[in-house]
Amino acid sequence: MKTSAFFSRLTGLGIGLLGVALAGCTDPYLPSAIQNPPRLLVVDGFINSKGATTLLLSRASNLAAPAAPPAETKARVYVEELGGPSVQLTESPAGTYTSAARTLNPAKKYRLHLTTAAGQEFATDYQPVVTTPPFDRFGWRAEPDGLKIFLAAHDAANATHFYRWQYEETWESIPIIVPTLEWEVLYGPSEGRLIPIRNRFPLICWGNEKSSDIKLVNTTRLAQDVVADYVVRALPTTSYRLRHRYSILVTQAAQSEDEFHYWELLKKNTENIGTLFDPQPVQLTGNVRCLSDPAALALGFVGVHSVEQRRLFVERSQLPFDWNISSEYDKCPTDVVKTILIPQVFGSPDNIPIIYAPDGVLATSRECVDCRLHGSVVKPPFWP
Repeated sequence: MKTSAFFSRLTGLGIGLLGVALAGCTDPYLPSAIQNPPRLLVVDGFINSKGATTLLLSRASNLAAPAAPPAETKARVYVEELGGPSVQLTESPAGTYTSAARTLNPAKKYRLHLTTAAGQEFATDYQPVVTTPPFDRFGWRAEPDGLKIFLAAHDAANATHFYRWQYEETWESIPIIVPTLEWEVLYGPSEGRLIPIRNRFPLICWGNEKSSDIKLVNTTRLAQDVVADYVVRALPTTSYRLRHRYSILVTQAAQSEDEFHYWELLKKNTENIGTLFDPQPVQLTGNVRCLSDPAALALGFVGVHSVEQRRLFVERSQLPFDWNISSEYDKCPTDVVKTILIPQVFGSPDNIPIIYAPDGVLATSRECVDCRLHGSVVKPPFWP
């Protein structure tokens, strides 16, 4: 249930006391490894053999830290060809290093080589180029339990075998409630008046999320190097992402066996832990090694390969009419604010007047009417 500051005030005392009681029941245990982790260099990305290479450099941070991991800035980052030239990547924004689009020679080997601002030197081994085959099929289907995004691919040369997929979802977020009033501040937050709304909230925003799960397929045990009818994403019949218009961009990458095993271990470490019967965590570093100090470790695996991408759209009108598709705004509370409480309630920007009602004003919380809290008001360039 979504709640605003106003609705919290109605039961704030009880909630506050309950929070104090619960907080006193347990003390958090934070091992020193979590509180003070080593400042390992983290390298995220790959060398793109058919396009621009983008690498993100950061430092490992405390798991409980509220901020994002600190970016590793002012490093000198290169993609080097064995026996050939090197190309330096440009930093923008901080911690993100990018090259111009290039096509690498598939007969050559390449590596990442970087030096941090503090003088630590890191590199991978030289690796051959892995070329990703195209999609054979890419589409969606409506099944009784929801929407399935599926794909197929193959390598006629029987040389790929190791596949990984990532996806990025985008959807329309449209509030159900449209206010007709606003609180005009005159002398202070609680000193104002209600007027017809002038600064209207956006009527539509676009939510966006990248995949966090790791999608892998190994075809080495199959008679042919074929991926058939692989479901890369599944959404239930109630998913709010399908409420209006939904889009997904899927990236397909072929990998070396070493890179595949790195992601396989990462998947086990991050997704399959929780019971005594799940695989236990293993030490995971990757292929980035420190040349200036062998004791210094880095996290990440930088492979050399191309990628293939496909995008599709799904309209609500294309889905079964009896699907009970929810909305991000279905559980938004509304209540009548008594006239005497209007200045106190709407003095908080989290509380939004909707329309006049008997004995007061119907109100809700900002997250129920402001879609900017659920996405971006900027229409994506690929959106129809």
